[in-house]
Amino acid sequence: MDQGLFITLEGIEGAGKSSNIEYIKELLQHHGREIVVTREPGGTELGERIRALLLDTPGVEIPADTETLLMFAARADHLERVVRPALAQGKVVICDRFTDATYAYQGAGRGVGRERVAELENWVQEDFRPQLTLLFDVAANVGLRRAGNRSNPDRFEREDQQFFDAARQAYLNIAAQEPRRVKVINADADPDEVRKQIAEIFQAFFKDS
Repeated sequence: MDQGLFITLEGIEGAGKSSNIEYIKELLQHHGREIVVTREPGGTELGERIRALLLDTPGVEIPADTETLLMFAARADHLERVVRPALAQGKVVICDRFTDATYAYQGAGRGVGRERVAELENWVQEDFRPQLTLLFDVAANVGLRRAGNRSNPDRFEREDQQFFDAARQAYLNIAAQEPRRVKVINADADPDEVRKQIAEIFQAFFKDS
């Protein structure tokens, strides 16, 4: 496979996405692929500035609609400057969160609604979608407990369990609707078992590609 490949990692706070990125990178390098690791919101200078606004702006309330629009503003810049150019060069792009996160966090968690997120998705991305998404699934109370061990929780990590229950269910709904793209990982398992699940997903993906 010498074509570009866009892989996204999803899951609520504390699901273990970030801690497995290096392992995923190593697996893909074994297939001789050049890897670009990035994140959303972020990945560009503008995107990182938007990320800083979204994750922690003391004393400033960000309405749900504004938050959603900022997510897609960062995404549009990210796609133009990082993701699409890397894919055009045949690279594998691993992105920590993408539009599924907007459906989960803003669409469900904030109550913006799936339809409104879909309108923005179609406008910014047109028909562009990830080829593979790994959904690290964990119960909200478990994820919150893990996230709570971090210092200085950000604006999203400070949300309550009801918010994350809604976000998790939205993720699972997406996985049920798109089983070929979204592969669910039991992120409540021990780290070795999680890595085993990841390896099996990639083995099957490259076999079928």
